[in-house]
Parts: sequence; C-alpha cells; structure tokens
Amino acid sequence: MRLGPFVPLLAVSVGMATTAAWGAPDSSPVPAPAPAEAPPPSPATPMPAVALGARHAYTLAECLRFAESNYPKVHEAGAQLDRMRAQLFEVRMLPFGGFTATAGVALAPTVSGTAFYSPNTDAAITSSMALAWRVGIDGAVPLWTFGKISNAIDAAKAQVKVGEENVQKSKNEVRLTVRQAFYGVELARDARSLVDDALERVDKYLPRVEEKVKNGDGDDIQLLKLKIHRAELIARRSEAERQERVALSGLRFLTGMGAELDVPDEPLKPLHRVLGPVSQYLTAARLFRPEVNMARAGVVARRAQVELEKARFFPDFALALSASRSYAPEVADQLNPFVRDDANYLRYGFGLVLNWKLDFLPQAARVAQARAQLEEIRATERYALGGVGVEVETAFAETEDAAKRLEAWTDAARFAKQWLVKVQEGIDVGTFNDEDIVDPAKEYALKRFYQMSATLDYNMALAKLALATGWDAVAPSE
Repeated sequence: MRLGPFVPLLAVSVGMATTAAWGAPDSSPVPAPAPAEAPPPSPATPMPAVALGARHAYTLAECLRFAESNYPKVHEAGAQLDRMRAQLFEVRMLPFGGFTATAGVALAPTVSGTAFYSPNTDAAITSSMALAWRVGIDGAVPLWTFGKISNAIDAAKAQVKVGEENVQKSKNEVRLTVRQAFYGVELARDARSLVDDALERVDKYLPRVEEKVKNGDGDDIQLLKLKIHRAELIARRSEAERQERVALSGLRFLTGMGAELDVPDEPLKPLHRVLGPVSQYLTAARLFRPEVNMARAGVVARRAQVELEKARFFPDFALALSASRSYAPEVADQLNPFVRDDANYLRYGFGLVLNWKLDFLPQAARVAQARAQLEEIRATERYALGGVGVEVETAFAETEDAAKRLEAWTDAARFAKQWLVKVQEGIDVGTFNDEDIVDPAKEYALKRFYQMSATLDYNMALAKLALATGWDAVAPSE
C-alpha cells in the first residue's frame, strides 16, 4: 500500500511552509492533537474524524491469523482439498463397490403342476393371485489387478498433496496482502501525523505574518505563499486519510473482522531480520514453495497414471459372489434340479473370475497419452524450479537494495535533523536569520518522508522474499 507521488510532494510542501516557528522536531512522527483540543472546524481547517465506536487494535500477527482463518480464498482452497480427500477415499473403497442388490414385489397368479403337466393355462391374470417377492445380491471383489488399484490410490494421494499445497499457497498470498495493508495503514498515519505537526506550527506562525502585513512591516507575497502552502498541506492530509481508510478497509476484508478491527497507533518500524546468503533462500524455496511442491506432486500423479494405463493391458482376477431368493406362494415349487424355476428358489455361490478387455491398440494410444502428460508436468516442474529461483533472487536483490536505501535515508534524516537543530540554535543566539530555517526544515521533512517510504519498501521486500521462498519466518510478524 504505497502513497506513491504523495510522499515527495507532501515533503516539499511541508518544507516550503516551514518558518522560524519550527522547533527541533523529533525523528518520530508527532501524534495529531486529540479531537477535544482541536479548534472548531472551518473551511481552512481539516474536518475531524468521525468516531465509529469502540474498536480493538490487533497486532500484525493477529491479523495474519484472522486472515488465514477467514479469507474466502483460503476457504475455497480448503473446500477443494476436502473434495480431493473425498476422492481419495472413493478410490480406496472402489474395489469393494462392485456389488449390486436387486429386489422386487409383484402379484403372481396360481400356477401348479410340473414341467410335463399343469392344470392351469398360461394366463398372466387370474382371479386367484398372491404376492410374490424376489431379492438378490451379486458382485466381485478384485484379488489381483496388476497395479490398477495401487496406482489409482497413488494418483489420488498426489492430488491430495496438490490440494494441501494449494491451501498453503493461498495462505502465503493473503499474508503478503495483509502485511501490505497493515504497513500501509501505519505509513498513512505517520504521514498524517507529520502533516498535522507542520499545520500546527504553520498555524502558530501565520497570525504573526498577518499582523506584520497588516502593520506594513511584512511581505504580503510571502503571506500568500504561506497560505497556499497551508492549503496544500490540508489537501495532502486528506490524501493521507484516504490512504489510511483504503488500507484499513482492505485489512478488515482480508481478516474478516469487520469494522471492529483497528491497527495499533504505532509508527512504522523496520523489521529486524539479518539476511543470509542467497543460496539459503534458494534452498528454502525448493523445500517450502507451494508451487514447486505442487509440481512435484503432479509428477507423482502423472507417473502413477502411466503405470495405471500400462496395467490395463492385463486382466483383472476377482472373487465373484452371488446370492438370491425368490418366493411365490401361488406358484408350485419345482423340486427337479433339471427344471429351471424362476418363481421359487434359493441360489448362492462364489468363484474365481477373470475380466480382460482386449482393446490393445486403443490402450496403447492411452499409454502414449499418459506418457506425454507425464513429460508435460515434468517440464512444468523444471519451469517452476527455474522461475522460483528467479523470483527468489529478484526478491533477495530488492531486499538488499531496500535495506541499503533505508540505512542511507535514515542517515540523511539524522544529518538533516542535526542541521535543523544547529540553525535553530543559531537563530536563538542571533547568528542566523529566521529565513535560514526554511532550507534545513524542508530537507528534514523530505528526508523523513523518504525514510518512512524506505521502511515500507524494506518490510514489503522481506514479505515478498517470504512469499518467494515459502518460508514465512523470513518476514517476522511479532
């Protein structure tokens, strides 16, 4: 959440509006005065913020936990993982699902006699009928499939691994966005606080200039410039408020906490992290990066698919089981074992069966397709490893650059403050004029803003390095 061009423009405005009324400012942002102490609003002063009720300030670590628990994209990935786990269970149970049960109830007419003679006609509907029923179950349990079942289970397991890594990928992405919003709120508040400090000091000096111009001792052009710069400061303060609201709104959505969530009113501080060698982060990416692990799991799944298709060249051996019972009380039971009786019987049995689909040529084509898909996912794995390496090295270079810039701007801000203090002391003893305070005050404000911006860049560079490596400890949240 960057303030963009707002930072340097605001810094220049603050510096140009600074006069001898500046004291020796501290390096930390000065908090805005409480609403109860602020003067009544007027067209020339910013409107006070409207209170929205009690809010609880959550730390960055708490916001990250809320986002992992509540963000819709994480829930979406979790639901996909549940579906994949259910598919794995289905594959495990599939060998035991080859049974079919049938049952039926109907009216059967009276039929007596034997296979040689019956006093009844072949009429299906007569005045003498009774309820008849039939129930049966049959199926087969695979005993040996030449790897069809085991390879299908391996492919389903690899798919579950893909789903688990996808959940982690969603969490890593939302953690980066939460950090961006959290730091954006802190930066916007720091900027607003610095503007408020400048406005307070300008408002103390402005009446003196107006009084001098009224008495004919002042420069009315300088007074107009001062009023212009004050108006611009108010505009820049509005930009800071907008940035804060946007960042805070995004943070509330990401965490799912709604309007009750707030960020501690603390200045933005750089993270305490000592960078190791780039090889350390490259190794971490190969171990922890979800996209790399997803590609690896994809290779396992495609390899299992190839073995599954090859196993389909061979037959399946299974144990077949069957049992059925039929009873029709108005139909004569045929006791001759050589007469087929479909009305009254009890049948059961089991045996070893073989099922062999002899489509060898189409199956060879399916094996070739599976091998091509395996090569495709292997290429994807190589691409993921190479791309992740580039991302890690890029993020590492950005982090080193941000650290150097932060150190340089911190030194520059410290030197500018020393310059400002020396000029202020000179004005107090009469060795400097009031106008001499403008340049050091302008430089200090500008360098302070650059330091704040570099702090945000450094923290976000570490967050991007954590995302690139899949190693969240790179960017501490405590």
